[in-house]
Order: sequence, then C-alpha cells, then structure tokens
Amino acid sequence: MEYHVNEKGYYGDFGGAYIPEMLYPNVEELRTKYLEIMNQPEFKAEFDQLLKDYVGRPSPLYYAKRLSEKYHTKVYLKREDLNHTGAHKVNNTIGQILVAKKLGKNRIIAETGAGQHGVATATVCALMGIQCIVYMGEIDIKRQAPNVARMKMLGAEVRPAKSGSRTLKDATNEAIRDWINNPVDTHYIIGSAIGPHPYPDMVTRFQSIISEEIKGQLKEKEGRENPDYVVACIGGGSNAAGTYYHFLDTPEVGIIAVEAAGKGVDSGESAATSKLGKEGIIHGCKTLLMQSPDGQITEPYSISAGLDYPGVGPMHSHLSRTGRAEFFSVTDDDAMTAGLELSQLEGIIPAIETSHALAIFNEKKFKPDDVVVISLSGRGDKDLNTYIDYFKL
Repeated sequence: MEYHVNEKGYYGDFGGAYIPEMLYPNVEELRTKYLEIMNQPEFKAEFDQLLKDYVGRPSPLYYAKRLSEKYHTKVYLKREDLNHTGAHKVNNTIGQILVAKKLGKNRIIAETGAGQHGVATATVCALMGIQCIVYMGEIDIKRQAPNVARMKMLGAEVRPAKSGSRTLKDATNEAIRDWINNPVDTHYIIGSAIGPHPYPDMVTRFQSIISEEIKGQLKEKEGRENPDYVVACIGGGSNAAGTYYHFLDTPEVGIIAVEAAGKGVDSGESAATSKLGKEGIIHGCKTLLMQSPDGQITEPYSISAGLDYPGVGPMHSHLSRTGRAEFFSVTDDDAMTAGLELSQLEGIIPAIETSHALAIFNEKKFKPDDVVVISLSGRGDKDLNTYIDYFKL
C-alpha cells in the first residue's frame, strides 16, 4: 500500500487539483518547480539554518513522567509548542516563503482559523520584508484577538471574511478569490495539508521535520527509532502529516488521528470528518468532507478554532479509508479536561487543538511498555480566554 502522493497528485482516491482555470498557471508553476526548488542545496541550507537559529529546532522530545504514570504507558511529547510563534505552523511558512522568493513573488496571502498560521505567515513575511495579507473569519477574529494583534504588530493586513459561517472555510474562499485576482505577483501560503496538488505534499514535506526529529530523539532515549504509536490532533492536518510522515511505511508504528467531535459526533455541532464525511471537493482537492445529502458543505463546530474545518487533508482521508490510521473523535468537554490535566500534571498549558490529542487516553488503552509519542502542536496562550470561560478560572 502506498501512503505518499503519486505523480498525479493523489493519495489513493483523494487529492488532485480541482481549480478554476484562472488559477491553473499559478498551481502548475508550483507543481512543476516545488521539488526541484526544495532539493537545491542552497535552499536546504537556508531552510535548515532558519529552523535552527530562528525557530529554535530541534524541538525537545519530552518524557511526560506524571502523565505516563497516570496512564500506565510511556508518553513522550514532541514539543512543537516551543517553536518560535508557539506552534508547528512556522516549519511550513518558512519553507513556503523561501519557495515564493525563488519563484519571484513579492506579495503573500494566507488564510487562518485559530490565527497560528496567520501569525507564522506574518512572521516570515516580516523576516523577508514581503507584503502580507491574512484572511480570517470574522468570528475567529473575535475569539482569537491576541493573534490578530500579533499579526498587525508584525506588519500584516488582516482582512475579515464576512460570508458564510465567518470562520476558516470562508477565510480560505476569500484567499482563493484574491489569488485569482492577483495571479502574477502573489504566492498563497496554505497552512494545512489541504488544497490543490502540490500543496498537501509540499506542506507535509516541510512539516516532516517533526517525525524526522522524533526518530533521532527516540533512538537516543529508548534505543529505537520507532515508537509504538504516534498521535496528533487533526483539523486540515499539517501537524499530523508531519508527525506521521517518516512512519507511514512502517506498519508496526500505529498512527492515531484525533478529531474534534464538538458537542458530540451526532449532535449536529461537530467537526468529526472521518465519521461524518463523504467524498467531495473543497478548496481545490477531493477529500472527505462534511456535507448535506444534496452536497452542500455543512458548518463544522469545535471549541477549538484550529479544528473547526469541514474537511480533512487528502492524505488523512486515504489513511482513514485504508485503515492505516485509527481515527478518534473527542468532544469539547473531554478535550478541555485533558488540557487542564496536562497543565496540572506536567506544567505545560497546551493549545486546545492539542488537548484533543491528549484526550486519547479516554479512548484507547496502551500497554505499559508502549512508547506513545504525542505531537504537542501548539501552546495554550492563545486559548487562555476560552479556558477561563470554560473552567470559570
């Protein structure tokens, strides 16, 4: 079974590039050049140097002793929350800004939900002196105010998406519209493992530094490169894609994906794509998508702004359909409880996205000698208001 993208841009039945004709030149330029650019020695050297000196990689692989004792298994946390900007997103934006420069683009657009990708994009645009416009749903602008302020401080223009549910899906629609209108000078930095080919593969390759480091770090700590399980929360799926990448073809490593069940998978307020999704087209790719019987995209819901998306990347749809990954759906309540638990057991306040992955111990039992690596995809600073309101802190 092949879990990587094929030359036509598909993972099994999922992927491809379903785009308006106006975007064809942009996407085709990227498709024909991205691998060649990424393989240039000077590109690799600059990317690696920035990850080391600017982002602060490698991020630690931390043995969570008290968490491990509580759940009778060996839990390691891959500390993406310690990256500059507070999440995994910056691994990808640094890679893409370097690609954009090579392609001669001098204007960057992005979409953002929780704001972490927007901040990471604004950060690299400031670093490179390139104009930055971030589209963000009006509702997300309200619930993620600190990240909006960060983007503005970094010199980005934040444009509200006022249509539809006024969240991530609508911000993405606005960004695609912008790109159609500005095809020559603009590069669109997509923040998730979604979009028309080559985006899912390109984003995954930039994020694959996560699993590459896990292998080396586990070798040092456990004397073996492969854990028994890798666990990640999943919205569009970039942190998950990077966490799984180097283990996809290693069947003895269990892959666990944790989605947002919101108020319950069947409550009508959920973002559990693997359970509720059917094949459809969203944002340029064929993937699993929550939709009504007549094919209209249904509104997702999660307490976490970063998991509030009606689809999932094509690689993850393929992992779900083939059974290579186990998908679990975790409610708001269970995620919030798991976030508080990590804070009080390990002194680490996680992003609410990550808290969904931490709730895996309610869903699945592990053996005492299992090595379970959880991607700690982001830190909880941006979510403090949500935690405060939820727990009446």
